[in-house]
Amino acid sequence: MAINQTTLKEFILIGFSAYPHVQTFLFGVFFCLYILTLAGNLTIMGLTWVDRSLHTPMYLFLSALSFSETCYTLTIIPRMLVDLLNNDRHISVAGCGLQMCFFLGLGGTNCIILTLMGYDRFLAICNPLRYPLLMTNVACGQLVASAWAGGFLISLIETALIFRVSFCIPNLIRHFFCHMRAVVRLSCIDSDLTEFIVTLMSVSGLLGTFLLISLTYVFILSSVLKIPSAEGKQKAFSTCASHLTVVIIHFGFASIVYLKPEASGGDDTLIAVPYTVITPFLSPIIFSLRNKDMKAAFRKVMRKTIVLKK
Repeated sequence: MAINQTTLKEFILIGFSAYPHVQTFLFGVFFCLYILTLAGNLTIMGLTWVDRSLHTPMYLFLSALSFSETCYTLTIIPRMLVDLLNNDRHISVAGCGLQMCFFLGLGGTNCIILTLMGYDRFLAICNPLRYPLLMTNVACGQLVASAWAGGFLISLIETALIFRVSFCIPNLIRHFFCHMRAVVRLSCIDSDLTEFIVTLMSVSGLLGTFLLISLTYVFILSSVLKIPSAEGKQKAFSTCASHLTVVIIHFGFASIVYLKPEASGGDDTLIAVPYTVITPFLSPIIFSLRNKDMKAAFRKVMRKTIVLKK
């Protein structure tokens, strides 16, 4: 049977239009969070760059995560802020595909980098003698490059699967960005199989990286418990505390978005806010406030700045 379809050239993002009376308030809140997120990530990248004491694998991975999260927020939040103050929420089909590709790619990259950070802590605690040989700066660079390649490989496949078909009217995306579930539902053909495949790929990547991180912490916990002194145990745990906290927040919010049953109802727009706005905001704060080396580097840079001004 032929399908009556119209080749669409653009979508309309519904966003937060269902809450017209609080859009200005939401703009103020999200704008402040975004500025603080950028400031936090740029501070981490800047300190890692200028302070040679932070030129270690742990902080190189942290800097890579900050850069990836900065790009991740740039993909979504500026457009969302404009739409909160603007009634024209049109986005071209090509622009929508590009946004989705970068959102999925950078989200996957963040998950892989968090996994690499867990692997780094595993080597440092469980194999301290071989750690300097295995985790060199060159090896770190190669691992980060692999994280970007892996994240965007999955992203390109998912985006290609979704945009290989035509889309039908109504062209309303019930979200504040081009989320894959919201877009695939606008397909002119039966989208159940496509939605199942892309959701399966995303969930597999999410659960796969989380299970790898969990496995590394099983080995880390086993090694730490063998340390005889309480001070040694506390020092080992302190090097993992920030990473573990961010992992719990990141994968906890992500699981709400991707593991939410289709028939459970609820507003997907509001559900996505913690994962797209809150997580990137909390991540640099947790890594900075709970890290003595980072705070020491910040004080050192501030002292140098004050001396230069005098």
